[in-house]
Amino acid sequence: MNEKISLKTLLSVIAAGIMSFSGVIIETSMNITFPTLMKDFNIDTSTVQWMTTIYLLVVSIVVPLSAILKRNFKTKSLFITANILFIAGVLIDLFAPTFSLLLIGRMVQGLGTGIALPLMFNIILEQVPRKKIGLMMGVGNLITAIAPAVGPTFGGIVVSSIGWRYIFLILLPILVISLILGMFAIKNNEVSERTKLDFMSLILIVITFAGLVYGFSSMGSGNVFSLNVLLPIIIGIIALIILYRRSVTIDNPIINLSILRNSKFSGHVVAFFILQFITLGMSFILPNYVQIVNNQSAFIAGLIVLPGAALGAVFAPLAGKIMDKLGAYKPILSGMLAGLIGLLLFVIFGTHLSNWMILMFYLVYMLCLGLSFGNIMTSGLSNLNSNDSSDGNAIFNTIQQISGAISTSVISAIVAISQTNPAYSKSLGTAIGSEHGFILLIVLLLIASFILNKVVKKGK
Repeated sequence: MNEKISLKTLLSVIAAGIMSFSGVIIETSMNITFPTLMKDFNIDTSTVQWMTTIYLLVVSIVVPLSAILKRNFKTKSLFITANILFIAGVLIDLFAPTFSLLLIGRMVQGLGTGIALPLMFNIILEQVPRKKIGLMMGVGNLITAIAPAVGPTFGGIVVSSIGWRYIFLILLPILVISLILGMFAIKNNEVSERTKLDFMSLILIVITFAGLVYGFSSMGSGNVFSLNVLLPIIIGIIALIILYRRSVTIDNPIINLSILRNSKFSGHVVAFFILQFITLGMSFILPNYVQIVNNQSAFIAGLIVLPGAALGAVFAPLAGKIMDKLGAYKPILSGMLAGLIGLLLFVIFGTHLSNWMILMFYLVYMLCLGLSFGNIMTSGLSNLNSNDSSDGNAIFNTIQQISGAISTSVISAIVAISQTNPAYSKSLGTAIGSEHGFILLIVLLLIASFILNKVVKKGK
């Protein structure tokens, strides 16, 4: 068997990865623009948050459909559709005269990203030789992981120098390059089977993620136990339970959730959710700590977290190569140990973190992400047969999206509780709230480490 990765396969992964990269870049860089957008469109904080919420909601709904899309449409057709949708969304936002139209552009971008993200990993799983899958999954994760590293810094520079619309203008030629690469490199494979879309499952997916995303998004700005928060979350959970029951009883579900009965696979999924939760929680806490507690600018905050984020991203392919040679257990558990050390340092110095401490401790934590994150996904999918891999890929990518929404909301609520305590100044309240956030995150990482120790295969 040929163990070399062809140039066309590599270019296919890069082409799909550029779209995923662009989606995350826009999301993380636009967060920096919220104060400017509020002024330009005369809107409040709760309204401007929909820039992120509506995008995340659309991506969360589309990603679970990736398995059935893969079964019904050619890979190249899906890629071209995703890219054209993304370019259309970028053009809408580039010229949007109103905030409502800006949101429509974000929704169209979400459709493109939702198709592109699982598509990249499906190409890797189908076309890359088995002995190189760890390496290429690492490359795939590097493409998407490096975007949060550069997004805030990129957004800060663009907004402060030439204006927020240029974020879309700069990404436009990059997306065109992605389209040209994909049209050249991606194989026009035959459709293996055609299955009907189960509209009841689609409705349940929409209700599930609309409820969860809206409910948790409301948590950050209001009372954690308000009806506005709890009711949508409860509705989302009920819809998810019904969706699972329907998935395991019908012949052609949108996404085959019965694979979650595989305890080794589901253990990896839970750990993946937790690690994404922790990472997004850290990306919320640290920039706020630098700005509010240490009195630095948003640009400086972006620069302080940049080395750690870049380390985690660059380490991903190396960790995949280690997994190809040594198996999953050593790199994943070594990464979890690094994460525990990093978070323990944040807990110990929680209310007295200097900028240099944050930079160094974050480097230690992000070693965990580099060694573990992509390998957890690869190791989890190795517990499924080839027919179920696209469903497993859809589950991992869906979990990644929804975990981000839940994490940011939960951690922001924890920090807000201390910030609003009348006994504390805003600075002290932020420091204490951040410390409480670190404690929750280290407990979650201990749980994930315990699970992974049970489910990851030892040895090669």
